[in-house]
Amino acid sequence: MRSATRGINTSGAEVTNISKHGFWLLLDEEELFVPFKQFPWFKGASVSEILNVEWPQSHHLYWPDLDVDLAIESIRSPAKFPLISKVQRLTHRASRRAKARR
Repeated sequence: MRSATRGINTSGAEVTNISKHGFWLLLDEEELFVPFKQFPWFKGASVSEILNVEWPQSHHLYWPDLDVDLAIESIRSPAKFPLISKVQRLTHRASRRAKARR
């Protein structure tokens, strides 16, 4: 006998608490903490923007108001997904040189 194909996840993702350090997210029976320090896209977000979370696939979440997609594994193990910016920050000295060239 074969099991039926899994349908749409009906329980959804739910934000259960928000603090100044981050928020807790309930996914079925698993609760995960999303720290603002490791997920800076949420730090300046409003409560309603954080609460509006969708779980379109079993492996990722989406916040439409913030246009943020996250793999659930990146919340479980953030060290495996370091934030790396390709934008170079100018040092104070380099910034003065750039202004002097203008």
